Amino acid sequence: MNSEIVRKRRVLIVGAGGFAGGWIVEEALRRGLEVWAGVRASTSRQYLTDPRIKFVEFDFDDSASLASAMSQALPEGESWDWIVYNLGATKCLRFSDFNRINYEYLRSFISALKTTGKIPERLLYISSLSAVGPIAEADRHAITERDIPQPNTRYGASKLKAEMLLQMEGIPFIIFRATGLYGPRDHDYFLMFESIGKGFDFSVGYRRQMLTFLYITDLARAIFDALEKAPTGETYNVAHPSAYSQKDFRRLASEEMGKRFVMPVRVPLWGLKIVSAIAEKIGVAKGQPSTLNRDKYNIMAQRNWSVDVEKARRDFGFSPEVDLREGIRRSVDWYKKEGWLK
Repeated sequence: MNSEIVRKRRVLIVGAGGFAGGWIVEEALRRGLEVWAGVRASTSRQYLTDPRIKFVEFDFDDSASLASAMSQALPEGESWDWIVYNLGATKCLRFSDFNRINYEYLRSFISALKTTGKIPERLLYISSLSAVGPIAEADRHAITERDIPQPNTRYGASKLKAEMLLQMEGIPFIIFRATGLYGPRDHDYFLMFESIGKGFDFSVGYRRQMLTFLYITDLARAIFDALEKAPTGETYNVAHPSAYSQKDFRRLASEEMGKRFVMPVRVPLWGLKIVSAIAEKIGVAKGQPSTLNRDKYNIMAQRNWSVDVEKARRDFGFSPEVDLREGIRRSVDWYKKEGWLK
């Protein structure tokens, strides 16, 4: 008696070579999916060494080659069941690059999907809370999906523009507005750990700032839980539900790193604004995007990043497993093991 062979679900992870992308790939493999990593030719594959990973190279600056790469990856009539679109830029040399990378690349990618007939059952787009902007600064309410976005950064505006594109293209989508992502391999939060390890913790502004975080494996789990269970056409905030001050972060990090005393250094917002403008000009002169710039200033100046995640909990059981203390412990252990921290 012949038995029907059940094919594994096929997932394409676009932007697989980045910090989050590598962890998303690992979660997909853990769940037994057929995993495709969408990368550029120049993308590092340092954390994409599992032999089960299939690769497809995309040139997002060449629309025709996008469609060609898709056609060569899968036979005509076949497509990826799910796509996780994780490609994006958080800092750019020119502000126009935010629009090019975060919006135009997505538009070209969707066009190629339609041209090749490879529209997936679901496409999950990784957006950002910056797409919402500082809409809860006055009353400090937890940001919900019902709040009307008012981004005040070019990064946030480009992410919101991408969200709006998905809503108009007729593709079955799910949008994640992610908060600060951290964990092993991350470079951005590593700089904070490195500074605290040296005995200094820099913060900005004199008004209390409430921060939210999401450990990277919790994001990866949430992505596939949502792809399996969440309705399409919906947008979700994803963050650990607890909010923390910079003082809380400093205390937890210093305890995990065994630092008995860390000097808090508070920079006034006007001072940060000047430094950001100077750093941006230096970056342009060197031809390298600066971590500090005018866009980043607006993000750091925002005082309330608290979010309501009830919608995600209700629709697909979102429940982060790693709180900030445990996440810091895991991160610090990895940084030490890899020699990033001494």
